[in-house]
Amino acid sequence: MATLNLIQAINQTLDQQLEKNPQLVVYGEDVGLEGGVFRATQNLQKKYGVKRVFDTPIAESSIVGTAIGMAVNGLKPVVEIQFDGFIFVTFSQIATQLARLRNRSRGNYPVPIVIRVPVGGGIRGLEHHSESIETFFGHIPGIKVVMPSTPYDAKGLLTSAIQSNDPIIFMEPKRIYRSGRQEVPEQEYQIPIGKAKVLKQGNDLTLVGWGAQLREINEAVKEVESQTSISVEVIDLRTISPIDSETIITSVKKTGRFLVVHEAARTYGPGAELISLVNEKAFLYLEAPPTRLTGFDIVVPLARGEHHHMINKEQIIAEIKKIVAF
Repeated sequence: MATLNLIQAINQTLDQQLEKNPQLVVYGEDVGLEGGVFRATQNLQKKYGVKRVFDTPIAESSIVGTAIGMAVNGLKPVVEIQFDGFIFVTFSQIATQLARLRNRSRGNYPVPIVIRVPVGGGIRGLEHHSESIETFFGHIPGIKVVMPSTPYDAKGLLTSAIQSNDPIIFMEPKRIYRSGRQEVPEQEYQIPIGKAKVLKQGNDLTLVGWGAQLREINEAVKEVESQTSISVEVIDLRTISPIDSETIITSVKKTGRFLVVHEAARTYGPGAELISLVNEKAFLYLEAPPTRLTGFDIVVPLARGEHHHMINKEQIIAEIKKIVAF
């Protein structure tokens, strides 16, 4: 079993799926010859040729638009948007065509496309290079939105996405592309889309996060449990849409307290939706107000100020103690 980082797990998955499915094509800006700006597609063009792994002009709307046409005609496109902030120009294609074509055609054209996109801050990037975009796309009916937090999950979820008949936006937290390694089976395996994972059992508080934020969450929980008698249950949401409400509600009914932590802006963010879910389905079990700890309602700061926007371990520890002491 190989020990891989997240970007290597993605590369291995794309390699295996290209070999398995001759209808699969992979493309985007610098995806072919250079292997992508983060090298997620490194060496794939050399192995599978320029007709299956290729570069495109700097035109994200046409990348998604052509993928829709390819999918309708029997291909399986996996396209890369180079950075999160570049995806906004594709919104028309995604919201008005990709998300609706199955319904419009009464199921005749399901449009099985995977849109890969690096997301989030923490890399001291330029403007439009550090966006948390899960709120925008999680809101659109007809689209599934996935975000892994580990190399193992990245491979299993991407395999499921590629083999799915649904349009899926696969968000890759760029600040953990190479920050850690994990044993990843070389053989193909799938992780169900729409199913959260309980990373750690606990009794006093349910803490939900996803993507890169799990790193700070796990560090905070380890420290607070070493210092106090507080027991925290940690859930990796993994899929932003659809939400695994069953896993979350089961946990909250056990713990009586709820905290969601995410990098995206606070207002209308995923945390608000999760709190509504908890209030609707577990209100009588609550011992404290369900709480969100999030990024600010601002444009992501540039490099020198970016750290002020990010949620750190100390903030999470303080919030955990505050909720349990309510």
